[in-house]
Amino acid sequence: MKTERGYAKAVVTPKAEKSIVEGHPWVYDTEITAMQGTCQNGELVDVVSKKGSYLGTGFISEKSKIRVRIISRNANDKFDAAFYERRLRHAWSYRKTVLNQEDLNCCRVIFGEADMFPGLTVDKFNNVLVTQTLSIGIEKIKDVLFPLLVQILNEDGQQIIGVYERNDVNLRQREGMEEYKGWFAISGIDTPAATETTICENGITYSVDFENGQKTGFFLDQKYNRKAIQKIAQGRRVLDCFTHTGSFALNAAKGGAAYVCAVDVSEAAVEMARRNAQRNGLDNIMQCKAANVFDLLPQLSENNTEKFDFIILDPPAFTKSRKTIDSAMRGYKEINLRAMKLLPRGGYLATCSCSHFASEALFVKMLKSAAADAGVQLRQIEVRQQCADHPILWGVEETNYLKFFIFQVV
Repeated sequence: MKTERGYAKAVVTPKAEKSIVEGHPWVYDTEITAMQGTCQNGELVDVVSKKGSYLGTGFISEKSKIRVRIISRNANDKFDAAFYERRLRHAWSYRKTVLNQEDLNCCRVIFGEADMFPGLTVDKFNNVLVTQTLSIGIEKIKDVLFPLLVQILNEDGQQIIGVYERNDVNLRQREGMEEYKGWFAISGIDTPAATETTICENGITYSVDFENGQKTGFFLDQKYNRKAIQKIAQGRRVLDCFTHTGSFALNAAKGGAAYVCAVDVSEAAVEMARRNAQRNGLDNIMQCKAANVFDLLPQLSENNTEKFDFIILDPPAFTKSRKTIDSAMRGYKEINLRAMKLLPRGGYLATCSCSHFASEALFVKMLKSAAADAGVQLRQIEVRQQCADHPILWGVEETNYLKFFIFQVV
């Protein structure tokens, strides 16, 4: 180790050492063989090999199975405000590089481990930042991070008027933190009254309820995937399943679809989709209805009344752990098999999974099996992933989660 900073040390197994050297920032509780020195929950500790070699520095979480989240592998780093400001500036500079200027209106500014802020999500919806903090280490420094981020964005002409915390997530309990949601106090900024804002994505205007909407209020990771279906939708009858706020359906309608049916099990989501259709002048093309997709697809096959030649499947994550992968893949197969059977030959299918546990290999295997059972072949048009503001950090498989395929069914 180049510099002794006085931090407690976590001695880790050779397996953990290999993982860290390959770029993964997590150290599990079972991988720590000894602690040298004392520290408080959420403080920084140095991670060292069995031989004492420095591997990195990260936040310790005494209640989580992920015991240490590494934020730096440079022994000379000083973890002061200047360090975090540099990190935040790098994250914003990256977004400005990989996104079009108009797409900075709504984007993910911080994507956890991929931006080396483990357990932190920050989404920008127009002039509001919505945060989610899932690690105790980040919780302890958010009083430094959030004002700095507002300062950086304001200096760049973004005019942030508030930071809203969506910490109503049960994962916080595993870190020993309470669940809550509300405005984060920033000196010099009055707390806004409204918890809804308006964004524009791909030329479509949305109302975002960041207090009550899913996650932080809107799913930004499919931004360019939604745009990719516009051309294919032209002149077609489109069924958008699991529509949430209607984003894929709206892109299909904007792309010139003859008719779009947007379906979600949530009445609140359907009402929001309906409002978004009206806001964009697309309600004459787009019908929104509440239904369970698992029930609707077989009903459409049996009734044979409504015809669709483009089906979009954008379900929520069917699995959030390795234990439920098998049941999740059965769920994915069921909806994809039903969709393939419902489509005419020459029809189009856009299908995806947002669970990193359902790997691309498993998803492809499922699609092949569904196609065989449906008696069709899939002509691949595009394979896509999440938008670049949700960067995939090699060596950290958890950041690589979204699979998106567009096929013609032949």
